[in-house]
This record gives sequence, C-alpha cells and structure tokens, in this order.
Amino acid sequence: MKSSIHISLLTAVILLMASLPYRIEADNLAFNQTLPAAYTTEVPALDDDAIAQALARLDRRLQIHERDYEAWLLKGLILFKSGRTDDALQELEQLTQKAPKFHLAHLVKADILQSRYYVVDTLGSTPALAMVTEEQQTQLTRLRDEASARLRSYLATIDHNLVPAQMMLLGDSVKTAVLVDKDNHRLYIYENPGNGAAPRLLRDFYVSTGKLIGDKRKRGDLKTPEGVYFVESFMSDASLPDKYGIGAFPLNYPNELDSHLGQTGYGIWLHGTDKSYFSRPPLDSEGCVVLTNIDLDEVKPYIKPGLTPVVIAQKVEWLESSEWQQRKQDLLGTLEQWRQDWESMDVDRYLSHYSADFWSKKHNKRGLDRYKRAVFQGKSYQKVSLQDISLFTYPTTKLEDKPMVVVNFTQDFESNNFNSRGARKRLYLSKSRDGWKLIYEGLQ
Repeated sequence: MKSSIHISLLTAVILLMASLPYRIEADNLAFNQTLPAAYTTEVPALDDDAIAQALARLDRRLQIHERDYEAWLLKGLILFKSGRTDDALQELEQLTQKAPKFHLAHLVKADILQSRYYVVDTLGSTPALAMVTEEQQTQLTRLRDEASARLRSYLATIDHNLVPAQMMLLGDSVKTAVLVDKDNHRLYIYENPGNGAAPRLLRDFYVSTGKLIGDKRKRGDLKTPEGVYFVESFMSDASLPDKYGIGAFPLNYPNELDSHLGQTGYGIWLHGTDKSYFSRPPLDSEGCVVLTNIDLDEVKPYIKPGLTPVVIAQKVEWLESSEWQQRKQDLLGTLEQWRQDWESMDVDRYLSHYSADFWSKKHNKRGLDRYKRAVFQGKSYQKVSLQDISLFTYPTTKLEDKPMVVVNFTQDFESNNFNSRGARKRLYLSKSRDGWKLIYEGLQ
C-alpha cells in the first residue's frame, strides 16, 4: 500500500507540472527554445535526415494503428530532443488525452512545459521534482528507463530484409509467431507467408521482463526464461488478480529441456498490466513478459493457444536472407535424411541420428537402442511422412555451448503391424562436430 501511495503522490506532482500555464516573455521563450536539444534519455544524437526518417515511420504507424500510443510518445520525445518544442507539446497533449494513465507521457509533457523556464537536460530533472522522496526518485528512474528502452529500440529499428535466426520455418498450421527480445524489451509478431518463405514482421511492442537479467534457473529468481515455448491457453481478467490486467496467455514453462536440466518454477505468462497503470518499467516482472493492456488487446488476435510459438531470447540474432535460407535447408536436409533412414529399415543408420545424450520420457540412448532394434525386427516395411514442419533455433546454448533447434511436425506412419496418422511430434537437435543429432523426441 505504501508504494502505491508514493506513486500516486508522484503522479500528482507530474500532473500538476503538466497543467501549469506557460505565460512568459517572448525573449525568454526564444532563449529557452534552444535548450531541448540537450534533452537526453541516453540515446544517440540524431541528424536532420535521421529525425525526418524516424518521424515518417512513426506517422505511418499511426496511420495504420490509431491506438499505437507508443508512436505518439516517441514522436514527442524525438521532436523535443530535436528542439521542436511546440510540435512536441502538441503530440503529448493529444496522447495524454487519449491515454490519461500513461505516466511517462505526462512526465514528458511536464518536461516540455518546464523547459520554457528551466534547462531540462534529463527526463524529470526539473526543480519541481527535486523535492520528491527517495522512493519517488526510484519511480522517476523507472520512468526514465522505460523512455530509454522505448526510444533506443525504435531508433535501432531492424532492417526488414533481415530474418531472426530463431524463426527458421513456420509450418502451415502456424499462422503467426511471437519473438521476445529481452535486451531491447520488444515483442515482435511474425506472420507465416507460406511456401517455406521467411517469416514476415507484422507488429512490434514494448514489453517488461524479469527484474533480474539472465535465463531463469529456479523458482523465484525473478528472471524471464529463454527458450522456445508455446502458448497453452488464454485466461480472462475475470479469473485473475488485478496485476495481470486484461488477461494472460500461460506458456509451457518449464518445457522439455528446462525440466531435463532441472530448472524449476512455473507460471510464466504473457500478460497485461494492472489497470491502475498504463505500463511498467523495463525490468519489473517476476519473470513474465508484460505488455500494456492496449497492446495485449492488439496482440490477442495473433495468438492461437496450442499452436503459437513464443521464442524468448536475451538477444535476437538477425540473418541476411541468404544465410537464413542456407541454415533452413541444412536443417531440412538433416530431418529428411533421418526420415529416409528410418524408412530404409537400416537400424544402425537410423540410430546414428541420435545423440549419446538423448533422452525422452521413456528412454535414454541405451534404452532407445534396445527398443528400436526390437521394433525393427518385427517390420517388413515402414513408411514415414512429415508435414507441417516448423523449425526454431534455440536462443541459448544450454548444452555445452552446442547450437540447438526445436522441430515441430505432424507425422504419418505406416508399417506391416502398426499405423498412425496425424501424430504431432517434437524433436530437439543439437549440433556437434558430427552434425545435427537428436537429443529429444516426443509428442507435442
């Protein structure tokens, strides 16, 4: 309760500052109009061309998505940083009317107004905020961190010709996929264009992640896990505490690899923000990935429980199209050779695809060898077909720094004594000097 009271007091100060009139002498205004160029949220200086391009991209975002309130905020920040104070104030006036709970927007607006009286060289550094308590200063720091995260990630906008290495191929049933970049506090929505083409970026959003940096290892460590996960369900706000906002998408953490490595914890969700606030600082959750409620509402149509992957990486690896294509073909070639060797009835060739470190719910490598040799003895023929193949490069190297890939597909199997259709399978592969090897096989 104490913390929420302090936040409310800080908010009151910010709102009061934002509502101050600015009747000043003309010569004083002319002097202070040069000051906002020094305003910084720890972002690089922009030349005129960069500013024009950044503003044009934001205008396009707003033309397509009217509720893209981050675009309003970024326009105001960039205009203010470049010295266009009146234009910046106009943007922030509109934004605070549309999103009255957006505390960061009110703070920037207050800074713009205060810059007519004082030098404002850092977000929220005006004399009116010098009297706030230590805890309120912490809240100011968090707002500065949010502004910096939003602006930095925007100014480092990815080249749309690049493809994330984590998204190697989306199967026919996977219409969209989610990629979370913890370093840049961004959530990207990719769509599947079909025909094996590279995933195409649709939207991206600011997110908050765990209070502590790094990959989750145990329950309560306040870290957001890194790996390939899948949305399990949707929970509406009616069934949730207030802190989850308008709803939540639970993920399958711990996944097969996490459990195998002894990682603990549960309840890693993609969820909204307490309705008392608009957003949260960049590092503020207990491990979940948190969006604003408006953004979660925008994301919801793209997520299909049971199908949509959510890949969480500390840092996204971006590839040129040619490199992405080469890696994809290498992986598909490995998968096809495994399928052919399975069909061939040559049990030694087939088992050569499995790592000595293989595990599943039923077998380790030694147990798998015994089981498969016994099964092959009873076969006169077998046919295997794979459809709806998805490939995800694992974003961390948890197994002795070996690259890993998660493969989802639908499998049809036919033989003289057993048939199955539509089995939804999942493989984990790791790469060593001998190439890609299966380290896990099971059902999705």
